[in-house]
Amino acid sequence: MSEPGSETSAGEPPRAGEGSMGARAQASGACSSVPTLASGERWSTPALGPGERWYCVHTQPRREAWAFENLSRQGFRGWLPLLARTVRHARRVRTVATALFPRYGFVALDLARDRWRSVNGTFGVIGLIMDGDRPRPVPRGVVEGLQALADADGVVRYGLEVAVGQKVRVLAGPFADRLATVTRLDEKGRVAVLLEILGAERPVILQREQLLPLP
Repeated sequence: MSEPGSETSAGEPPRAGEGSMGARAQASGACSSVPTLASGERWSTPALGPGERWYCVHTQPRREAWAFENLSRQGFRGWLPLLARTVRHARRVRTVATALFPRYGFVALDLARDRWRSVNGTFGVIGLIMDGDRPRPVPRGVVEGLQALADADGVVRYGLEVAVGQKVRVLAGPFADRLATVTRLDEKGRVAVLLEILGAERPVILQREQLLPLP
């Protein structure tokens, strides 16, 4: 990365319902589209280089993808973890990729090399999370652990961790946002859960990536 942060880029923020964040998807829970850079390239899942640490970036509301695109234009390597969620509107169901942590993402920096203050001046960014007058690094292993659960598009698939007896929240499909209990797993990635429907617990088969394990 050659002196990232030499200039601040604005670009055009996507409007609600437009672009890949608002792309149509099937009700099956598979996310058919993820945010892309202006060049049309997919978001990458970068690794740290020598001397680099991960730092947390605070963005404007619903401007995460725009903020990270502007960071990329300046040469910064950021990672915006995504989550596949189901949205219902006007009797239609679609699955979209949204920020896993609303208003937050991560950027790789070497504070001795990079012009890190330029991050704070980037359009769409409120600022780096600070510790006094210096950015606070994310504890080692946190971002790497999320990346290990992410697919090639940066969508974090929490369903890989579900276990029998575990409480889960359904993230996608017609039962989105409901709570359930895992009763069985199979080798094809399907999960049997007990879901409360019309006042009674009923067995339902879902895909692992549709489920978020609860503590």
